[in-house]
Amino acid sequence: MVIVESEGKVVRHQRTSRLSSVPLLAFVVIAYVAFAAGGADFALTRFIVAMPSGGSWQISLGHMLLAFSLFVLFFEILKSTRIGGNSIVDHALSMIVFVACLILFLVWPPAATSLFFLIMLITLVDVIAGFSVTIRSARRDYSAGSDS
Repeated sequence: MVIVESEGKVVRHQRTSRLSSVPLLAFVVIAYVAFAAGGADFALTRFIVAMPSGGSWQISLGHMLLAFSLFVLFFEILKSTRIGGNSIVDHALSMIVFVACLILFLVWPPAATSLFFLIMLITLVDVIAGFSVTIRSARRDYSAGSDS
């Protein structure tokens, strides 16, 4: 944050990086495409965790990618609470990631899986949440500034 004093007034200006507008879920989609193009088996068990109940929890690459997607979605929703011009760019790029996922799901056979469908739904939730949070905060700012 940069604080500038101008004619007795303190003006606060936040600097944001251009990279902060890049949708983090794009990296999840890129990882899926890279693994799928390499012929990875998303259902193959990678880890087995012994549970106290005596059962075993089998974790596959698909489970790890889906868990990572949900983790990244949390940070995307946090990013959507920002205000300013960069938030519009962030929403537009998130929409592009969703549209790219939709196209991949419809036309690329390795993306026609339940795992990729869930990743695509996560990108859709990111888009909807981003616009909803922005509209909600704009309404709050508008009503707080009114005289009545």
